[in-house]
Parts: sequence; C-alpha cells; structure tokens
Amino acid sequence: MNILAELEFAQKLADVADRATLASFKALDLVVDTKPDLTPVSEADRQVEELLRAQISTERPDHEILGEEFGVSGAGEWLWIIDPIDATMNYVRGIPVFATLIALTRFGRTEVGVVTAPALGRRWWAARGHGAFLNGDQIAVSGVARLEDAQLSVNSLLDFADHGFWEGGLALSERCWRTRGFGDFWSHMLVAEGAVDIAAEPIVASWDLAALQVIVEEAGGRFTDFSGESTFEGGNVVTSNGFLHEEALDLLGRGGNQPAAKT
Repeated sequence: MNILAELEFAQKLADVADRATLASFKALDLVVDTKPDLTPVSEADRQVEELLRAQISTERPDHEILGEEFGVSGAGEWLWIIDPIDATMNYVRGIPVFATLIALTRFGRTEVGVVTAPALGRRWWAARGHGAFLNGDQIAVSGVARLEDAQLSVNSLLDFADHGFWEGGLALSERCWRTRGFGDFWSHMLVAEGAVDIAAEPIVASWDLAALQVIVEEAGGRFTDFSGESTFEGGNVVTSNGFLHEEALDLLGRGGNQPAAKT
C-alpha cells in the first residue's frame, strides 16, 4: 500500500468534513440530542460521519470503518477510525475549538492521521515514516527536559477525580510549571507542535486517539496510556515530548486507580 496516497485520500476526507462542520457551526437551527452516556451529539456529527463513511465505502471498499456515531462496518486488514466532531460540547456552544479526526490503522497502530480544525484554520497530519505537519509546515515536540519547566494541558483536573486518578493528576499538575485546560484533540496537537510539553486525559475512546497517535509520534513525541503502552484502544492517554514521559507516568501511578478524593 502507498501510505502517501492514503494520506492524500485522508486529506480529501478532511476537506469534506470541513465543509460540513462549518456549514452548521453556529447555526440557530442545529439539532442537538443527548446520548445514553449523557454527552451531546449534533446532527452535524451524524452528517459528517455519514459523508465520510460513504466516500470510504466507495473508494476503499475493502477497508473496515469504525466511527463514534455508527460503530463498525465492513471488514478488512485496514481500518479507518473517525471522530466526526471531537469537542462537540465546544461546537454546539459556538466555540471554535473542535475538529474532525481521521485515522487509517493496521494491526493496532495508526499509519495515517489527520486532525482538521477548520474554525481555527489549522490542520495537522502525518503518515508513518514521513514526519508530522501543521498546515504544510513540519512540526516537532519541545526540548523541555524538567517537569518544573513544563507546560501541562488537560481537559479538567476534575476529570482525574471523577475517574480515579485525582492524586496522580494533582501531583503531576503541581510539579509542572503551568497547567492549562486546552482540552480534547488540541492538548495533544499542541504537544506535537512543541507549544505544550505534556497532555493527559484519564478517560478517552479509540476514536479520540487514533488520529493523534501517529501525529505525536512522527513529531518525535511519546503517546501511551497511563501504564506506558503505546495504544489508541482507549481508557486513558498521556502524550509528551518524550523527555518527561516516564516521570509523568510515575506521578500518574502507572495506570493504577487511586481514590477520587477531592480536596
């Protein structure tokens, strides 16, 4: 398989997604429902995923597809993983920090990833072995080597409490120079750019992660769960510039649940 041809196809899918998400962004008649897990889903989420599924099924009929809204379809060695709108809560409130995440994976590793955030005017992409890019410029992680000098990004420290990692999340935040809640895909793309040194989330799904994995790793960073395994299977995730990764894992408790004691 020509990985660069697959990256070109993923970029084409991203163009389709951008047109759809921007057309409904801040629309007064946007319909928003609540899923069983109490998270919002908009009609735009469903529309984007349907559009991308249709194009993949037409142009890559031997590939499998996994999407957040409609599950698994098809069968094949190559698997496309789609998050039609990451940060839907931002999207439905008119906050421009949202993105479509598109990944092509094989044997549990992302080979192509595109993260497109049209309202920010930013698109990140990577193909395994070919580097990571932002709007056409190659990017790399930072060289910060001490936690005391590091910038950490999270969704919310309260997420660590809610999912059993309060003590670890607080300890990591206290060690770092600065903590900010950039959140969702943006935390990890800022790591890939070198603007943030560590990003951590205690609860994520595979469609939140697959596109991010190859971009962070091709930018020279590390991408693991809290136990140190490089995986996009979901659960939790830490991305870093590599220099700070082991210390961050140690502080987070190497994946072991901790009491959610809020202080």
